[in-house]
Amino acid sequence: MSNENINVALIGNPNTGKTSVFNALTGLNQQVGNYPGITVEKKIGFCKLPGNVRANILDLPGTYSLNASSMDENVVIELLLNKNDKLFPDVAVVITDVENLKRNLLLFTQIKDLEIPTVLVINMADRMDYKGISLDIPYLEERLNTKIALISTRKNSGIDELKNLIASYKTLSAEPCLNASSIDPEYFDNLRKTFPNQLVYKLWLVITQDVNFMLPEKKQIQSTFTKPNSELKRMQQKETIKRYQFINDVLRIGQVVDSTKAKDFGSRLDKILTHKVWGYVIFLAILFLIFQSIFSWSSYPMDFIDEQFANLSQMVSESFAPGILTDLVSQGIIPGIGGIVIFIPQIAVLFLFISLLEESGYMSRVVFLMDRIMRRFGLSGKSVVPLISGTACAIPAIMATRNIENWKERLITILVTPFTTCSARLPVYSIIISLVIPDRRIGGIMNLQGLTLMLLYLAGFFMAVVSAWLLDKILKLRTKTYFVVEMPNYKLPLAKNVGINVLEKTKAFVAGAGKIILAISIVLWFLASFGPGNDFHNAETIVTQKFEKTGTLPEGETLESEIASYKLESSYIGIAGKAIEPVISPLGYDWKIGVAIISSFAAREVFVGTLATIYSVGDADNDATIKSKMASETWPDGTKIFNLATGVSLLLFYAFALQCASTLAIVKKETNSWKWPLIQLVFMSAFAYLTAFIAYQTLS
Repeated sequence: MSNENINVALIGNPNTGKTSVFNALTGLNQQVGNYPGITVEKKIGFCKLPGNVRANILDLPGTYSLNASSMDENVVIELLLNKNDKLFPDVAVVITDVENLKRNLLLFTQIKDLEIPTVLVINMADRMDYKGISLDIPYLEERLNTKIALISTRKNSGIDELKNLIASYKTLSAEPCLNASSIDPEYFDNLRKTFPNQLVYKLWLVITQDVNFMLPEKKQIQSTFTKPNSELKRMQQKETIKRYQFINDVLRIGQVVDSTKAKDFGSRLDKILTHKVWGYVIFLAILFLIFQSIFSWSSYPMDFIDEQFANLSQMVSESFAPGILTDLVSQGIIPGIGGIVIFIPQIAVLFLFISLLEESGYMSRVVFLMDRIMRRFGLSGKSVVPLISGTACAIPAIMATRNIENWKERLITILVTPFTTCSARLPVYSIIISLVIPDRRIGGIMNLQGLTLMLLYLAGFFMAVVSAWLLDKILKLRTKTYFVVEMPNYKLPLAKNVGINVLEKTKAFVAGAGKIILAISIVLWFLASFGPGNDFHNAETIVTQKFEKTGTLPEGETLESEIASYKLESSYIGIAGKAIEPVISPLGYDWKIGVAIISSFAAREVFVGTLATIYSVGDADNDATIKSKMASETWPDGTKIFNLATGVSLLLFYAFALQCASTLAIVKKETNSWKWPLIQLVFMSAFAYLTAFIAYQTLS
C-alpha cells in the first residue's frame, strides 16, 4: 500500500458546481487562505483516496478559458504553467455542467494541451432526464482522450468513481485531444524547433498572457516570436474557433438533446424574478424576511448565551482565589469573548440565507437586477458582485474587484465597497437596536427591530452608489465595458453545501474576531484595572469620605459600585477616555463609548466586547448580562446613556464609518498606494461623524 500525497486541481467555469464537488470530496477537511504574493482567496481540502493515497484538493477560481481577462483568472494560468510551484497539480479535474457542455469543454481542451493528466467531470447528471439529454460516455472518452466521471453531487452519485479515477491518475492519457497549432503551422513549428524542451502551448500562453510566470527563454521569445497585439488576438480567435469546431464535431454524436422531453420552467420564473418592477419588489420582500428572521429566530439562543457567560463570569469570580488572575479572567477575558459569542446565532442566520440565495441560483438574478441601477451611478455591472459579497466581509469583496478590467471602474468599486454593511457590524447593530428600538410588531408581521436592521443595510448600499456617482464625476470616468452575467439553472440548495458554508463562515468570523477580542480584552482589562496617582490608589478612601460627608449615594448605586466606578474613571483607560470625551460628546457618547469606538477600529465587532470588558471592570455586579449593563448606564443626571438619540447616532456612525484597519490594508494592497485608503478613511470618518452629529442633535 502506497502512502502517496498528490495535488489535485479543481478547474472549471463559474456555476458548474465546482464548490459542490469540492465539498463532496473534502467534507469539513478544508482551509481557506491566500495565494503567495497576491490576495486571491483559495480553498484547500484534504481527501483520502483508494490505495491509501492522500490528496490535497485545490479549488481554483472559476475561469472560462486560459485566455485570461482578469487577475483571478491569471491565478489558474500561473499555477498550471509553473511545475516548480508546490501546489502544481499531479492531476487536473475539470468540472463541467451537463447542460453547458459545449462551452465548458473549451477550457478542457486547453488544459489537455498542457499535457497534464486530466479527468473530465460531467456534473449535475440528475438533470439529464429533466433536460432530455443523453450522453455516449465511451465515445466521448475516446474522442476527448480522457476518462469521464458522470456525477451528481445532489444525489451523491459518481463520487466514488471520481475518487478512483483521481487515485489512478498515472494511467490517464496526457496527450492533447486536438492539434490547435494547425492555425499557423509555420509559426508553431518554428516555436517548437527553437524551444524543443518546452511545450508549444505553454510557450503560446506565455506569449499571449500577462502572467507573472517567467520562463528562462522569455526574452528570446519576446524578441523573436511576439507579434503585434492585433495579430495575436486574431490568432487566439482562430484557436478558439478551431477548438469549438472540434467540440461541435464530438458532441454531434456524443450528446443527444431531445427538447421535446425537456421540462424546464426556469425561463418563465426569470420573467418574474428579473422583471423591472416585480423583480425589485420580490428582492425587497426577501430582504425583509431575512432581517425579520435575524431578530426573531436568534433572540432565544442569544439570551441564553448572554446569561451563561454572565453566570460563568460570576462563578469564576466566586470560586477562584481573589487576585489579579481571577479579575483578568472574570472581568476581562470572559466578558470580552462573550461579547462576540452572543452573536453567533445572528451571524449563522445571515450566512444561512446568503448560502440559500447563492445555491438556488437566485443571487445571479439579483446581480442582473442591480446592474440596471449600477450603470446609472457610473459603476460597472461587475461592481455588483463585490458590493453584494461585502455583506459578508469587505476584504474578500474588495479582492473580488480583480475581475473588473477597467482600472477606474475597479478603483471606484474598491473605494465605495466598505459602505456595504458587513457581518462584523451586525453585533453592533443588534445590541444597539435591541436597546433603543421597541420589540414591537406592526400588523402582527413587521417587527420594528428587523425593519431598522434592513434600513441600515439599505442605507449603506445607498451611500455606496451615491459615492460612486460622485467619484464618477470627479474622476471623469466613462464606462466602456459591458456587463455579461451567466444565469445558472435554478436548483434546490444542497443541505451539505449550505451547512458547510454556514459552519465555515461562522467559524471564520468567530475565530478571527476571537483572536482580536482576546488580545484587546487583556489590554483593556489592564488599562482599566490600573492607574496612576492617588485618585486610583486611594479610590476607596476618597469615595467613602465623600459618602460620609454627604450621606447619600446616586439612586440605585451601592458604595461598592461607586468605588469601582471611581477607580475606573481614574484608571489609564478612564484618563484616555476622558481626554477624547469632548470630541465625541456632541454625538451623545460618553468616554466609555469613545474607547469602544477607537478599539473597534481593529474589528467592528470588538465594540461590544470592549464595552463588556469596561463595564465588568467598573461594576461590582459580575452576574449581570452585557445587555442589562448597557441598559442601566446613565449620565450623572440619571438619564440613560443608551437612549433613542444616542442609539440612532451610533447606528448611523457605524453604518458609514470605515469598517476596520484590515480594510485599509487591503485597499492599500489592491491600489498599490496609501493615497486612496487615506482619502477613503478621512471621507468616510468625516461623513459618519457629521451624520451621527445631526442625528443626535435632532433627536435629543
